[in-house]
Parts: sequence; C-alpha cells; structure tokens
Amino acid sequence: MTLSKRQSFLIFSTISALMSVAIFPIQVLGTQPQPITGVQQMNIFQSFFLGFVQGITEFLPISSTAHLKVIPVALGWGDPGVAFTAVIQLGSVAAVIWYFWADLARLFQGVVKALAQKDYNNYDFRLGLGIVLGTVPIVFFGILIKILVPDYDNSPVRSVGAIAFSSIVMSILLGIAEFVGKRQRDFEHLKMKDGLFMGLAQALSLIPGVSRSGSTLTAGLFVGLQRATAARFSFLLGIPAITLAGLVESKNVLTGDTGIVSLVVGLISSAVFSYLAIAGLLRFLKTHSSWVFIWYRLIFGVVILAAIGAGVLNNS
Repeated sequence: MTLSKRQSFLIFSTISALMSVAIFPIQVLGTQPQPITGVQQMNIFQSFFLGFVQGITEFLPISSTAHLKVIPVALGWGDPGVAFTAVIQLGSVAAVIWYFWADLARLFQGVVKALAQKDYNNYDFRLGLGIVLGTVPIVFFGILIKILVPDYDNSPVRSVGAIAFSSIVMSILLGIAEFVGKRQRDFEHLKMKDGLFMGLAQALSLIPGVSRSGSTLTAGLFVGLQRATAARFSFLLGIPAITLAGLVESKNVLTGDTGIVSLVVGLISSAVFSYLAIAGLLRFLKTHSSWVFIWYRLIFGVVILAAIGAGVLNNS
C-alpha cells in the first residue's frame, strides 16, 4: 500500500518527536541554560542581522523567538536576551501598522461610530472587541508567569533544546490543522469567539519556540478560517501583544549597555523585513498551504535536538 503525503507526515513527525525526546531527555530538556548576559555584546552588524531574522520570522509560523535564540547561539554570539528580542519586535509592530494602516483606520472609525450609536452588532465593533478579547489571555498568563516564575527567562523552558521540542510539537499541530480545517470562512465572516479562541492559542507563545503566528494560524485553521484570513487576523491580533511585550522589556535595554545606534539599526531592519514577510505570506497563503512551514519546523527541531545530542550545539 502506498502512503499518501499526509500519512507519511503523520508517521514521520510522530516517530521523530518520540525518538527526539526518548534519546535526549536529560540533555535536551533538563539542562539549565546559561544566564542571559544582556545585549551589550550586539554590534551594529549583529543588530541588523538579528533584525532581519526577527523580521522574516515574526509573522511566518516558525517562531521568531526560536530563531533569535538558536541562530546567534549557533554563530557563537551568545543569547541576545529577552529584552533585546522584545524591543526589536516593536519594528514588527510598526510594519503591521504600516501595512494595515487603511484597515486599522477604518476599524477605529467603525468602532468609534458603533459606540456612539450603541450599535453593538456592527462588524467593526465586533472585530475590534474580538482583538481586545483575544489579547486578554496572553496578558493574563504573562503577568501570572512574571509573578509565579520570576526567573522564567533563565529557566530550562527557554533552553535551545526545549525550543526545538516546542517547534516539533507545533509543527505536528499545524499539520493536523491542515488535515481537518475546512478553510471556508473569509475575513468578513469572523466572529468574536474566533478572536477569543485564537487569543488563547496566542498565549501559548509565552512558551519559547511555540510561535505566536504559528499558534494563531493553527487555531484559525481549526475553527474553519481560510489560511490568508487566519494569517491576517493573526497579524492584527499581534499588535497589542507584541507592543506590550516590547514596552515592558524596553526598560531593561535602556538601562543597560546597549548602544542606541545598534538598537535603532535592529528596529529598522526588523520593520523593513517584517513588512516584506507580511506581504509575501499573505500572497503565498492565498494559493498555497502551510506545509512548507510545517516541514521546516519539524526538520528545524529535529536537527537542533540531534546537534545537542551529538555535542555539536550547546543547550544554553
């Protein structure tokens, strides 16, 4: 019997995930990462390059956090730190606002008009409320983690191995969503409950390696949204979440030894490449599935785990 592409994926991904955890359970998931040394080591070139990495990965369902941790560690630069990562994400926020400026202006005007007229069935009002409701989970759980796990940024969950494991798990979930998703509803048929469900999925991105855009795209497919619709709403939903994270962590950068020029270079680089990634992904998903990202995340995670197990990559 010949296996279909989907059957092959399920078999390969399941075996890969189980073998990865079974072979390297202590080395990969139990190692305490080295304390973050901060972003003072980032020069202009490194900041530009990391801005590029942030830009092209923030809105693709492959986890910008994972790449901003793994790539500089693999290059021997060390961990740039949560603060630097969060701040250059503000460049991605600027790109979303830039790309969707007309939509955001219309949405804001629609919400204001609906409130003035007490027209709570207005589409713009319901869409705006969906974004607000979708932002609540990540804010709530983010605060909860800050309170209950004060050293979360240096915990094993942010190690390279744990990030790789998260990447594998999320690739499998996105693959399942591609199998079962009906992909029937467009942007004009979004509901408030879609915003809440995708917001809950977005909260999973507090776990490094999960991917904010990946988790929300997966959730969108599960509730029957078209791929491009799920991606577009994911971008809008990410504006408040990414902005809040960047502002909260900005104080750690501004009070450190980070060069302002390097930081600005990283922000600009992130904004430009984020804009290109948004435009490219929306065009891509109109005519293609997300399988290229599913396979990429699966291979990305397995290769990292194998490199750690072989001693080639440090599980920092």
